[in-house]
Amino acid sequence: MKNDCLFCAIAAGEIPSSKVYEDELCYAFFDIAPQAPVHFLVIPKEHIGSVAEVNGDNSPVVAHIFEVIAKVARELGLESYRVVSNVGEQAGQSVHHLHFHVLSGRDMTWPPG
Repeated sequence: MKNDCLFCAIAAGEIPSSKVYEDELCYAFFDIAPQAPVHFLVIPKEHIGSVAEVNGDNSPVVAHIFEVIAKVARELGLESYRVVSNVGEQAGQSVHHLHFHVLSGRDMTWPPG
């Protein structure tokens, strides 16, 4: 856990959130500023800064996160959804802790932004 990280604090239960799913490796919660009718995030409990920091040591937790995304999407009855992870300020990353946005419930445009 990184002391000044918002998502580390959320995963540790220090900051309230609307939990969707939790296990020993990851935490999922609804976004406080949803960009679609369904918008939740899935984060690793261990601090990883972004996709740019994924490596052989931490990639199993990332694979697990994608299993969780599929499981939660099924449980929520989502037939179609988009998974997004921003890397760096220019791409729109505002919290420097790896996270995956899962958006559903509306038509998604392409290119995304």
